[in-house]
Amino acid sequence: MASVMPLISTLIKLISSITQHDIIMAVTVVFGLFYLLLYKRKVSIYLLDFTCYRPPDSLRVPMSMYLEHLMHDGSDPDAISFQVKILARSGLSQETCIPPSLRELPITKSLSFSKEEAATVMFSAVADLLEKNKLNPRSIDILITNSSVYSPTPSLCAMVIKEFRMRSNILSFNLSGMGCTASLVSIGLAKDLLKVHRNSLALIVSSESLSQNWYTGKNHSMLIANCLFRMGGAAILLSSKEQDKKIAKYQLQHVIRISRAQDDQSYACIFQDEDGEEKTGISISKSVLNVAGEALKANTASLGPLVLPFSEQFRYGLSFVCKKTGLLGGRKIYTPNFKRVFEHFCVHPGGRAVLLAIQKGLKLTEEEMEASKMTLHRFGNTSSSSIWYELSYTETKGRMKRGNRVWQIALGGGFKSISAVWKCLHTIEPEKGNAWSDRIDSYPVDIPDIVEIA
Repeated sequence: MASVMPLISTLIKLISSITQHDIIMAVTVVFGLFYLLLYKRKVSIYLLDFTCYRPPDSLRVPMSMYLEHLMHDGSDPDAISFQVKILARSGLSQETCIPPSLRELPITKSLSFSKEEAATVMFSAVADLLEKNKLNPRSIDILITNSSVYSPTPSLCAMVIKEFRMRSNILSFNLSGMGCTASLVSIGLAKDLLKVHRNSLALIVSSESLSQNWYTGKNHSMLIANCLFRMGGAAILLSSKEQDKKIAKYQLQHVIRISRAQDDQSYACIFQDEDGEEKTGISISKSVLNVAGEALKANTASLGPLVLPFSEQFRYGLSFVCKKTGLLGGRKIYTPNFKRVFEHFCVHPGGRAVLLAIQKGLKLTEEEMEASKMTLHRFGNTSSSSIWYELSYTETKGRMKRGNRVWQIALGGGFKSISAVWKCLHTIEPEKGNAWSDRIDSYPVDIPDIVEIA
C-alpha cells in the first residue's frame, strides 16, 4: 500500500497541473483526427433512379410523312433524294418523333419553339422522376442540365428551378456544346460535386433541341443530322448518402473521359456552322467513323486496367509489344475481351454505321448490341439521353440482375469518348409506365439493310 501512495500522489499533481487550454487542445486534436478519418473515407455514388421522356404518338414522323413534308416545304430535289438514301439505311423505324414546330408548313424556327420543346421534354422527365420516387423538389441539392445546341438566357437550369420551385441555395450548372457525351460529362461533374458535398442529392437533366437547329439547306453533310436526331430526354437522380444504398439501383464504379480536340480532324468532325446560303446546321464529316474509332481505342486503353482481369491485360500488353517490335507481322493488336467484365453494353446510337463499327471492334454479339440497336430503331438518336433509353430497355426486358455490370459508352463532338461503369445493386423488376413498357413485347425486331420509303 505504501508503494502505491507515491504513484497516486504523482497522478494527482499531474491532473491538477492540466489547464483549460490543455483540455481544449486535446479535444480539438481528437475531433480533428475524427474529421480527417471521416473526410478521407471513400464516398460512394449511387444512381437511385432515372426516367426517359416518351413523346406522344401524335408526334410520330413516319418516313413517308417526312418525305412528303420535305416536298411540300419546297426542299431542293437533290437534298430530298440524299435524305431518302440516308433514311433507308438509318435503322430508324416509323415510330421516331419530332417536335410540333417541325411538323408545320413551312418549317419555322424560333426561340419560342425551342423553349417550348425544351420545357416539354425536361419538365415531363423530371416530374415523372420526382413523382415515382415521392421526392420533394426542395430536397435536390445539385442540379445539372445539358443541351448542346440550345443554351437560352435564363438557363435551362433556371427553367427547371422555376418550374419545380427548388431551393434558392441549390448548386446549379448548365452545360452546352458538349454533344452526345453531355449526359456522361454531367455524371462526371455530379460525381465530383457529390464527393465534396456529402450526403447530397444530384439531379441531371439531359435533353436536346431540334426546333431551332433543323437544317433547311442543301449541304449533304448537314442534312445527315436531320435524318438521325429525334426528340427525347432523360432525368437521372444520384446520391452520395450511404443510407441510400439499400434503395439505389446502381453504384457508380468508374467514369473515363477522353478528349481529342487537339487533333484538327477530330475537332472538325462534328461541327455547327453556316453553309454558303448562311443556313445553320450541324455538319457530320465522312471521317466520323475513323475519329470515333480512335477515340474509343483511347478510352478502352484507359478503362481496361481498371476493370479487366490480369490475363486480358497481359495478352493485350504482349500483343502491343510484339506489334511494336514487328513480331506480329500484319496481324492486329489483340482486342481485350470486355465481355468477361460486363454483362450489359449501352453504346450511343449515333447511327447504324457507328453501331456496326463498334460492334465489330469490341466483338459484341447481336444480343449484346440489342439495347443500342432497338433504341436507335424506336427513338432515333436522342443525343446524350440515348444511353438511358438503352438502360431502360434492358431493365424493362427483365435482364438486369444483382451484381451485373453495365458499360455506357458515349461519343460526341469535340471529339470526345466517355465511359461510365455501373454495378447493379439488386435485381430490377420491369416497370410499367416507362418509355418502353407499352411495346417492349414486340422487341427485338429485325432491321432490314434497306427500308422502302413510299
